[in-house]
Amino acid sequence: MPGVPMLRLWVWPFLALLMALLGPSQLGRTATPPRIVAVGDLHGDRAVWLAIARAAGIIDSKGKWAGGNTIFVQLGDVADRGPDTRQIVEHLKRLQKEAAHRGGQVVALVGNHEAMNMTDDLRYVDPGEFEAFVTGSSKQVRERVYSANRPAIDAAYRASNPQLSSEVIKALWFQATPLGKIEHQIAWKPTGEIGRWVVSNPAVTKIGDTLFVHGGISAAYSTMPLGEINRRVAEALKAQDRRPEAIINDPRGPLWYRGLVTREPLDETTATSAANPAAPLLTIDQEIGLVLNAYGVKRIVVGHTPSLKGIVSIFGGKLWRTDSGNSRAYGGVPSYLEISGDRVVAHPVPRP
Repeated sequence: MPGVPMLRLWVWPFLALLMALLGPSQLGRTATPPRIVAVGDLHGDRAVWLAIARAAGIIDSKGKWAGGNTIFVQLGDVADRGPDTRQIVEHLKRLQKEAAHRGGQVVALVGNHEAMNMTDDLRYVDPGEFEAFVTGSSKQVRERVYSANRPAIDAAYRASNPQLSSEVIKALWFQATPLGKIEHQIAWKPTGEIGRWVVSNPAVTKIGDTLFVHGGISAAYSTMPLGEINRRVAEALKAQDRRPEAIINDPRGPLWYRGLVTREPLDETTATSAANPAAPLLTIDQEIGLVLNAYGVKRIVVGHTPSLKGIVSIFGGKLWRTDSGNSRAYGGVPSYLEISGDRVVAHPVPRP
């Protein structure tokens, strides 16, 4: 038929553009790639990250994308406990661009430690994280910030000890504000170099028959479309929302929930249905089944809850735990998960 070749020439570029714009969470099963690689929490350990990525074949010896059309998913918690977060983030950002040009994709999920850094909860920040932001002008930056905020700083310290002199307060504040900390906090703001990237990443994504999320999807959130979960997480991150009930802080929310893994007495689990909060608690198996049915998937892949002996699955492969203690801060078994169709294999990697 006349015009058919021209139609084909127009349609295929359009479909390619559509796939790039929608991404795996929107395309679902129709975009199932030949290979998915997933890696759990990295917690500031660049050496182990590079070892895992090379073993999985997604980067070459120079650290460039070598995964072809593989979709790589990092399950969140790149940050904290180790000194190399900034380097890993910069590498992931670069791989996102390189993979897109080679038919692959890099999906970096938001973990609870990314949210903590963005809301100024720095309890688990390694000192090396601040050092990574030190420049030749860091001393002047710290001095300027102190001078501009001196009345408020003095008032804050004297609220607990009215006898403190200004000189002692300055010394205490400098001790609590090591060089690079101010630049680190600026970078993690919603408008900062790392904060913008975190806000742009999803908290949960569906690729083919698999749902990926850092903590887990509780029954309370299982009626919410994935796009709405991601929208709410992004909005909470932009607002640096510190309220306990905010989705990025909620113990039942996607960044913190452990109820698909454990029901220990003091764990942050409230496995009830959003439609009927007064209903009896679901068993883990029941809640996993509820989530699988809600999103039309065969399996859920999570990080967050460590399994230091390696990646494990429960309930016949319905749930896979990828936080194998990759970081040397945990000393677990470095690992990655490989999914090809219905074949799911956990691969241990020698610690560098």
